Amino acid sequence: MGRARTVAQVYRHFGEVDAAETSPLYERVAVALSESDEALRAIETAPARKRHPTVILAALHDLALAGRAPALAAAYAAADGDAAARAAIDTLLRMTDSVVSIAVRRRIRADETGRCAVLYPAIAEAARRVGAHAVGLIDVGCSAGLNLHVDRVAVTYGNGQSLGDASSPVQLSSSIVGDRPVPTRAMPEVVARVGVDLDPVDVTDADDARWLRACLWPDSPGHPERVARLEAQTALAATAPPLLLRGDAVEVLPDAFARVPADALPVVTTTWALSHFSLERRLRFLHRLDEAAAGRAVAWVSAEGVGVAPAIPTLGDRRASGHSIIGLAVFDQSALRAEAVGRCWSQGRLLAWLADSQAARML
Repeated sequence: MGRARTVAQVYRHFGEVDAAETSPLYERVAVALSESDEALRAIETAPARKRHPTVILAALHDLALAGRAPALAAAYAAADGDAAARAAIDTLLRMTDSVVSIAVRRRIRADETGRCAVLYPAIAEAARRVGAHAVGLIDVGCSAGLNLHVDRVAVTYGNGQSLGDASSPVQLSSSIVGDRPVPTRAMPEVVARVGVDLDPVDVTDADDARWLRACLWPDSPGHPERVARLEAQTALAATAPPLLLRGDAVEVLPDAFARVPADALPVVTTTWALSHFSLERRLRFLHRLDEAAAGRAVAWVSAEGVGVAPAIPTLGDRRASGHSIIGLAVFDQSALRAEAVGRCWSQGRLLAWLADSQAARML
């Protein structure tokens, strides 16, 4: 009973606090689940780490999208919270094994589609500093590898600047904070695309692609546009699927570097991935980059919370301050040049470029 009360409290808090004003559907469903003893017992059949509302709700959403929970799908489409609550409980009780199986097998995937606005100018800047005419992209925590097609999307910034392929089916936007524009140089040719993840998502697999959509809350602000953008980007990625390496980044990185041609600059990208690493693993990750630079230059572009990315300056910002630091580090034999080139908010939807206003430092 103690465990049931704890789960109930988690779901009620999620509904009344986390989903409130963002997703009325999830607010109503989560609260209803918290008030159903049968639903709570079903949720408790999942491993403790897989009972969180985001995981269980995404698993239910996946069943709805797959046509296996039509009443829930209809309630979501109608934005009917009461009907969604009833259908969610009914689906959970009828299909407990399926819900738990999905929850155990999957990890929640954040909407990645806005990250290219941050990555594009930073990768181009890394290539400029090294004088590289080609780059090989290595994305850590790559999820579906959508970041690996950064050169194939179009990004329009709020100040009128644009980068990438203007004719791309994927059109992204980002607002500029401050008066410093982003660099407008084009990214050089991308000759390798390698993703590293414990559980990579293959966008050419219908079940994997559907899971990405299931992780989007069904009535969050701008939901139709977010779904359309995600579907366009997964379709684009599917036309040239990246190489996906499964495993721990610290262990797999040497193999990833080996997949980048010798005449190209390897650019490792991490976007809100290192917060899942312990401090020891972050430092080992940094050491792996340093090891790879023994034979050639290596760049690392990061968008991480303040103080999360080792060696990247924090600019005096406070941790958990609501924004992230865009970092650029170049490893060249024994030298490491690490700089904070910008700040961003809302995973790239707001961006302040700082390069040239902050001095890079040698480590």
